[in-house]
This record gives sequence, C-alpha cells and structure tokens, in this order.
Amino acid sequence: MSGLDKMKARILEEAQSTAQEITDKAKADAEAAVQAARESAEAEAAGILERAKRDAADYADRIDSSMDMQRKQAVLAAKQEVIGDVLETAYNAVMDLDDEKYFEMLEKLLEKHVLSGDGTICFSEKDLERMPAGFEDKIRNVAASKGGSLEISKKPEKMDGGFLLVYGGIEENCTIRAVFDSKREELSDQVNRLLFG
Repeated sequence: MSGLDKMKARILEEAQSTAQEITDKAKADAEAAVQAARESAEAEAAGILERAKRDAADYADRIDSSMDMQRKQAVLAAKQEVIGDVLETAYNAVMDLDDEKYFEMLEKLLEKHVLSGDGTICFSEKDLERMPAGFEDKIRNVAASKGGSLEISKKPEKMDGGFLLVYGGIEENCTIRAVFDSKREELSDQVNRLLFG
C-alpha cells in the first residue's frame, strides 16, 4: 500500500471515528433531552393531579357546607312554621274563650292600656252583642281609676276582637290580633324554648 493510500485510509478511519463520536453524542443528547422532557411532563402531570385533588376536595367541602346550610334553613323554616301554627292556635283559643273569661281578659287589657283623659272605646259587632251586663260599669270604673272617662261607641268597628281606645286623634289598637302581633317575637321565643329546648 502506498503512502497516499495509507493516508487516505487513516483520514477515512478518523472521519468514521469522529462521525461515530458525533452520532453517539447526538444520541446521548437526544436521550437526555427525552428523559428531561419525560421528567418535566411527569412533574407537571403530578402537579396537575395534585391541584385537581385539592380542587375536588374544596368543591366537596363547598357542597357539604351548602347542603348543611340548606338543611339548617329547612329545619329553621319547619320550626318557624310549627311556632306560627302554635301561635295561631293560641290566638284562636283566645278568640274562642267563653264570654265570661273573654271579657275578664279584656278588662285586664283595658287596665293596662287605659289613659287619663276623656276617650272612646270601640268594639266589634260580635263583642257589642255579647257584652255582659255590668261590663260598661267596669269600663267606666277602670277609666276613672286612671283619672279619665271612656264612652262606649255604639258603632261597631271591623276587627276580630279586643277593642280600640280613641283619645282625641290618637288611637290605641288593643285588638287581640294587634296584641299577638306586638308580642309575636317574645311569644315565638317562649314557644321555641318550650318545643325545641
């Protein structure tokens, strides 16, 4: 083999060796890049999965909280309905009292609300018709005990029961419904304690 052939063979051999090194390095770099991309993708996937788990847990907590709130609201609404029914039953029981007890109650209500001065007391048609004998005297005596006088209006008022006190232009609503309405919160609290502890 001549010197030129040897030189060509050596250059060719070096070129093949260099090409092999470049190919091996490119393969190693490519594998490293693929591995890095795989690890990055796995880390990102793990992060996404972790966020999804947290979001799902948060959503479940919000649903539990919402359901608990709805349950409490339903219980409260049911309690309020029961309390309302009890108060309405009590109101009806007062309205259905026999005449003697009913007018005794009205006398006590009058003692509590009568003012000094001259006024008029108004009743419903039903109460005017069933007013017991001597009740007008009781009304006058209660008014006199406070330094005033009351005249019974013969014109019936449209009301459920109880009475209206009128002093000049001032009207005191002492109907049974008005008394119940004014005491509704207090009565509701008492019924709530009795029924639900």
